[in-house]
Amino acid sequence: MHPAVEELIGIMSGLLPSINLPYHLHEPTLDKTDEDAVVSCIREKYVSSVGSWVNKFESELAHIFQARHAVCVFNGTVALHALLHTLGIGRDDEVLCPALTFVGTANAISHSGATPHFVDCNAETLGVDADALRLYLNSIAIYRNGKLINKNTQRRIAALVVVHVLGHAADVDALQTVTDEYGLLLIEDAAEALGTLYKGKPVGARGKAGMVSFNGNKVITTGSGGALLTNDDHLAQHFRYVTSTAKLTHPWGFYHTEVGFNYRMPSLNAALGLSQLKKLPYLLEKKRNLAAIYAQAFNHSDYWGFIAEPSFSTSNYWLNAIKLKTPMREIVESGLEQLSQQQFYCRPLWTAMHHLPMYIHCPRGPLPITESLEQQVINLPSSPNLLNVIIKANEHYACH
Repeated sequence: MHPAVEELIGIMSGLLPSINLPYHLHEPTLDKTDEDAVVSCIREKYVSSVGSWVNKFESELAHIFQARHAVCVFNGTVALHALLHTLGIGRDDEVLCPALTFVGTANAISHSGATPHFVDCNAETLGVDADALRLYLNSIAIYRNGKLINKNTQRRIAALVVVHVLGHAADVDALQTVTDEYGLLLIEDAAEALGTLYKGKPVGARGKAGMVSFNGNKVITTGSGGALLTNDDHLAQHFRYVTSTAKLTHPWGFYHTEVGFNYRMPSLNAALGLSQLKKLPYLLEKKRNLAAIYAQAFNHSDYWGFIAEPSFSTSNYWLNAIKLKTPMREIVESGLEQLSQQQFYCRPLWTAMHHLPMYIHCPRGPLPITESLEQQVINLPSSPNLLNVIIKANEHYACH
């Protein structure tokens, strides 16, 4: 076994007691109050998207994200898909996005009819690198009839989707400067970043619009769910209309004025979300305390470094992660295998988008940081519930 793997197993085994195995990546935090909320919704018999639950959840989300509007749908991928559609982005367009992201980002672009165009990330923030993006656009983009065109493909470059990777904020101001220079829309994929702050303000609604996810492994969950976030009144109104099958409001008639989507969030999910939101400050505190424990545990490691929040960010630490100091895929794979055998169910970063068969031929810039991180990073068990496990274990050892 490589010494880096031995050290990794030793640190994790010393940190988390064997009596509580297995340790999953990110279990949801659910309790009786969540159950009561869903039961209450069932008893009201408004379990679809009709009723007050969705409206209340949207209002709470808009307040938390400091956005004028939040519009709930049934997952983050369809939120991004419907947003691109609503913005008129589709066939013969390209949308810039990081190669380092969950496949849902690229899939949503593809669903819209546009082509994902992959760009590199920053080694510190894990988000799109503004300097690398500017340099790349300067080499491949030209203006024609008021549009930014990829001179290699002759397609319009319409937007940049910024992903806040693992809950760490990308440098949104720097990226906004670049998108303003080139006349691009800025869209935030904040699927993993509920509770993350950039320069003291929530991520998610800074550009034209953004989205968030409430999948079962997120900080809070609605089972399945997502939401559009925007300060644009017209965009929010149109998005809500399009995701409700583009049906005109009428007491009994069914008249639809454009192709729409049946994407709205059901009330059952919103009821769970409202209950979960009440725990958000508590969950964020636990997650940050857990991150601090991991950071200390790996502080003196010879082989691994803890990935900390950028200096301008207050991260939700959705997934805690460590980075091998010298990129080597074999060590990461061996580490994951050994961790799994010990019932620490960790995972690597996603396979970079340009290495997936359906996206291998998409346009892309140089991706040295993305390809390095692919061979370096392991995500660790990150549920806020782990903090109590560690505290109780330490109390037990102190007593004995």
